[in-house]
Amino acid sequence: MADPGKLHILTFPWLAFGHLIPFLELAKLIAQKCHRISFVSTHRNIQRLRKLPPYLSDLIDFVKIQLPEVDNLPEDAEASIDLPYNMVRYLKIAFDELQIYFVFTASFLNFIGPTWITLENQDYRVKPEDFTVKAKWIPFKTAVSCRLFQINRRFKEAVIDVSDMYRVAATVDGCDVVAIRSCYEFESEWLQLLENIYQKPIIPVGHLPPTTSDGGSEDQNENWLEIKEWLDKKEKESVVCVAFGGETKLNQDELTEIALGLEKSEFPFFWALWKQRGAADNEVTQLPEGFEERIKGRGVVCTSWVPQLKILSHDSVGGILTHSGLSSVVEAVHFGKWLILLPFWTDSGVISSQLEEKKMGHEIARNELDGSFTRDSVAYSLR
Repeated sequence: MADPGKLHILTFPWLAFGHLIPFLELAKLIAQKCHRISFVSTHRNIQRLRKLPPYLSDLIDFVKIQLPEVDNLPEDAEASIDLPYNMVRYLKIAFDELQIYFVFTASFLNFIGPTWITLENQDYRVKPEDFTVKAKWIPFKTAVSCRLFQINRRFKEAVIDVSDMYRVAATVDGCDVVAIRSCYEFESEWLQLLENIYQKPIIPVGHLPPTTSDGGSEDQNENWLEIKEWLDKKEKESVVCVAFGGETKLNQDELTEIALGLEKSEFPFFWALWKQRGAADNEVTQLPEGFEERIKGRGVVCTSWVPQLKILSHDSVGGILTHSGLSSVVEAVHFGKWLILLPFWTDSGVISSQLEEKKMGHEIARNELDGSFTRDSVAYSLR
């Protein structure tokens, strides 16, 4: 007979590793209370997650599903990292036929606003410029907002597809309780406001930093051993980790300016560079001519998988140049690293703005209209 005091909980995160990984961390925390978890995702995504520690393997079941067939979605595309950005919309269409969950901060959900204004098309913000200032329902003083170039990108997408704002609003409207990857110590006023505008219980579950000890197989990974050997030779807190997550692929201009900015800064750096998002990505980008030769010994550019968590935990790493994705920010703060912020999308833009307001990070100067930046602004921010 089942124990009435124990729960069986299903988790089904969005198909991006910035969502899958924190949901797995939440599942492990819940399982430690002896509740059973069914973690649902696709076969390939589950294979790419880190192994469970043996003491939790009987409490967390991985449930593998197949995505619905959608025109223009390649067969092997099961996560956002498998696709160029302009094709992620087809992954969202497939996921819409199932059930959707998000990992957003309370500040970003407040930025979207009450569900009814989106679902009933009553939002007073009709121009991109309207989203660059504080919303009317936010009663306290804050400069947290999006940049114009970030909003312009989302406006273009909304014309083509169902907007992510609508997806969030519809999901929240259909649920009884909202769990947030956050805590009162970080954004108490935003959590309280969210409960007011949703009129539903809000449960902050913490920031869920991943552990470095699960499984242990990474310790003997040949790729990690080479990286560790290089890091061990550097002075304490001297290295900049450069990583923009699986959701962001830099265009050629962005790649060039970051590379030359890193070179100009004269800091040692380790750059985890994604040059291709899945087999369907045919946009070729190249590092500046002679760059790798000029930075040899001082910098490393790695285009294969790297254990970012282990790199950030190393004593020689002082900070991270990041796209401001929530998972990367949580990992960096967890290990006490400084943050240089270069956000590209609306949710990461709000996170970056919030971190700057709290004096927890520094955002690289950008052109407000198109989001462009220079090698000089990259080098200046790192210094």
